[in-house]
Amino acid sequence: MSARPAAIPDASRATVAPGQASDWARVASLVHASRALDDIEETRLLPERKVLYQFSARGHDLAQILLGLQLTDGHDGVSVYYRSRPLMLALGVSLEDAAAGPLARSGSFSGGRDIGVVFNLPGHAGPTVLPACGGVGAQYTPAAGWAQAIRYRHEVLRDASYASSIAVVLGGDASCATGGFWSALNIATTLGLPMLFYIEDNGFGISVSSRLQTPGGNIAANLRAFAGLTILEGDGSDPPAAAELTRRAVARVREERAPLLLRLTVPRLSGHSGQDTQAYKSAQILKDERARDPLTHLHEFLVPAVMAEAQWARLASEARHEVERAIERALARPPPDPQQLTRHVFSESSDGTHSLQEQGGLAPERHVFAPSSLTAQPQATRINMLTAIRRTLDVELAANPRMVVFGEDVGPKGGVHGATLGLQDKYGVERVFDTSLSEEGIVGRAVGMALAGLLPVAEIQFRKYADSAAEQLNDCGTLRWRTHNRFAAPMVVRMPGGFFKCGDPWHSQTNEVAWVHGVGWQVAVPSNAEDAVGLLRRALRGNDPVIFFEHRAMLDGAWARRPYPGNEFVVPFGQARLLRAGTELTVVSWGALVERCELACARSQVDVELLDLRTLSPWDKAAVRASVEKTHRCLIVHEDNLTAGFGAEIAATLAQESFFSLEAPIERLAMPDIPSPHSPVLLDAAVPDIGRITQSIQRLASL
Repeated sequence: MSARPAAIPDASRATVAPGQASDWARVASLVHASRALDDIEETRLLPERKVLYQFSARGHDLAQILLGLQLTDGHDGVSVYYRSRPLMLALGVSLEDAAAGPLARSGSFSGGRDIGVVFNLPGHAGPTVLPACGGVGAQYTPAAGWAQAIRYRHEVLRDASYASSIAVVLGGDASCATGGFWSALNIATTLGLPMLFYIEDNGFGISVSSRLQTPGGNIAANLRAFAGLTILEGDGSDPPAAAELTRRAVARVREERAPLLLRLTVPRLSGHSGQDTQAYKSAQILKDERARDPLTHLHEFLVPAVMAEAQWARLASEARHEVERAIERALARPPPDPQQLTRHVFSESSDGTHSLQEQGGLAPERHVFAPSSLTAQPQATRINMLTAIRRTLDVELAANPRMVVFGEDVGPKGGVHGATLGLQDKYGVERVFDTSLSEEGIVGRAVGMALAGLLPVAEIQFRKYADSAAEQLNDCGTLRWRTHNRFAAPMVVRMPGGFFKCGDPWHSQTNEVAWVHGVGWQVAVPSNAEDAVGLLRRALRGNDPVIFFEHRAMLDGAWARRPYPGNEFVVPFGQARLLRAGTELTVVSWGALVERCELACARSQVDVELLDLRTLSPWDKAAVRASVEKTHRCLIVHEDNLTAGFGAEIAATLAQESFFSLEAPIERLAMPDIPSPHSPVLLDAAVPDIGRITQSIQRLASL
């Protein structure tokens, strides 16, 4: 693990208090360094195309630095956005690392995999900077998850070192219009979390006025009646006022353990990014912004009351010199290694060459799980898949104090499907709890919790409802790769879906292929109770995010019932189950259609080999290829739509890698390209049934 580098030019982490000359000298040095970085990038490195995306922080810099110097607790979590480099400097990031990111050099925040201002910083010797995202507003709900994890680790795990820790989230005024902001605000205020919303209001979202983002252009004014939220606001260009407001805000959240929103007005003394000419701003607006330059106001405040003009000039000169040297060192770093391009999509074993992530999940803190076994110890009584899921959650909650289960209606109601019934009574509201109706909030807070070292198990009531959490799900999946294995957010997202007694476009969707295509996600689709136990336990003990798809038709289906396989049973991901051996034709399926395929195979009078994939990411390519190279024919059956369904991936792989073993075309049988229909008559016509599967087997075998 890399040690946190010292900030330039002073490695101390002093808390700013107006009137302390040494602290103000440090503030001035950091502001000068931030300005020098922006200036050199804008005037030299961007025109030379050594920096491809440049986001200046000019105007935001003073306020952020004042905030950063207040964040001294080792468990503070800070969720940032693309204009947060001054804060990073104040938190101790070296000038070389700060320069290396936009230059896309090795050893930077992402090692050249992400935009250079999408920051992260493991919390080895200070606050953690949660991995930032390129999407506006995506930073809010992970910060709420970190704040909830602070409370959990302090109150449930009895870790006294979290007693004063807080979560801080930075955002511009435009981000206050996003769903992520409002979801995090609801989470923080309903739960009373130690969370600081730090809003840098520069009046514009790229070119759009703040008055089109929030009524009257002042989010603080509009939130004054918001229950459970303290509001502070002021001028982020006024050094003593901003310092005092920031000190008060941070201290209040630490002491009262409750959320607070601090809005500071700041000028944006640059375009939105390096390519933005600001032609949409009038000459008067530009003049007014320049008149509010925090650097000018800092000079007026400090000289001569705190320091002499010569000291100010010396600090500026030294900062510029150090930045020039840092850029030279950053440019001397090698570019990213293309040979490493596909590393760190998923976790890798810690064997000396493949290392664990630095932070996030249970593995970096060396959590030891209970023993596991690949051999089932079946009990006499058969149970349905719903009971199997509930029992596995129960066993793992008892064994792992860092595991939490949450979602809409999972508490007293026990989930709309009953999978968590009785678990809140047994483990308490801190470990099994209801959430507000926001899938973005459910998954986003899970990301923050996972980054803080917990194991979140989130429930999305129906597959279709996950669409509103798509940004958080996608960002979570790419997190390990885009931070070059600095961070990961292992979690389990339970997601029921598929047809049941009827269908409809809102509760019966499968579309599991979306998450197979989602980088970094593992996807499990059990067809029966035994596999549900083994796959869920494997997911709960893994080091990657997992979508655990629970098919509604199988939760209480008779065919899916199996004996409980024991409290240690696990099923490895990527290993298909051979349900039926055969020589004439291979059928590949998963989920609810495995049952129909098994019945169709028995009726077909064809010697069929039937494989239940069980997991789609990873999927057992070797087993499918071996079977097809034996039978020379393949039928793929799934519930999802035909076009671009996962069956197409299997067919393409076989066509490329097993082409010369085929004696007939690969066939797919799936739903037509329509949403799931509601009428049972229409549903029966849409979803492949036993009769159509049987006919497809017989026709393909005769070719």
